[in-house]
Amino acid sequence: METIKLNKIKKTYYMGDVKVHALRGVNLGVKSGEFLAVMGASGSGKSTLMNIIGCLDELTEGSYFLDGIHVNKLDQRQLADIRNRKIGFVFQGYNLLARTTALENVELPLLYDRSGQFQEPRKRAVEALERVGLGDRLDHEPNQLSGGQQQRVAIARALVNEPSIILADEPTGNLDSKTSIEVMTVFQDLNRQGITIVLVTHEANIALYSKRVVVLQDGLKIKDEPVLNRHSAVEDLHNFVEVPVVFSNGEIEQEVTVK
Repeated sequence: METIKLNKIKKTYYMGDVKVHALRGVNLGVKSGEFLAVMGASGSGKSTLMNIIGCLDELTEGSYFLDGIHVNKLDQRQLADIRNRKIGFVFQGYNLLARTTALENVELPLLYDRSGQFQEPRKRAVEALERVGLGDRLDHEPNQLSGGQQQRVAIARALVNEPSIILADEPTGNLDSKTSIEVMTVFQDLNRQGITIVLVTHEANIALYSKRVVVLQDGLKIKDEPVLNRHSAVEDLHNFVEVPVVFSNGEIEQEVTVK
């Protein structure tokens, strides 16, 4: 079953008198349990597509169905409800609150929930952090965590409302190579648990951890194919080697490569 179905999606922006065609009739179906990577150069329409899938932006033409629900016909309250129930968001910049513990950051979305659907928010937040391997960092604030740990907190926050879909926009963009692979171990593990993941990335090596890659160019889908040589993040992490690099000034830096 296709949990995400986009039919001839178009999105047009106006920047003053200039008409910008961000998406030009994109068709896309994503089955439940897929792990899709969306790639493309800056301005290709990746973020616009992600915003439409996440019910954060309205399309100009076409139709969007999410688990059979015609998203185009929903009002703002219904859109907010569907986001809260079905979708978790992960961003490049983490978007964590400073001077607020990991536990409090993860718990925050539940404190704004008015449906009464999520009981015991603190317990749920603890469980979400444990799922991403941060059960021992509950009381740490963002400035006490590494970049990879902060992104794990952000992933836990996306998980806390038990979404069926996670949308990740350049989640490894601020991370070094090894930490990026550590974060991808989390995404692959969540996907094995049945969560549908749509990940925007400009890094070809990160896309290799997905199951399928879609490439956008100038608002059009120009490629849509399975990942034949899919990488295991756990295996790549195990095979990481740190090689000392000596520069001409005598300084040594650790360069990390995969065997």
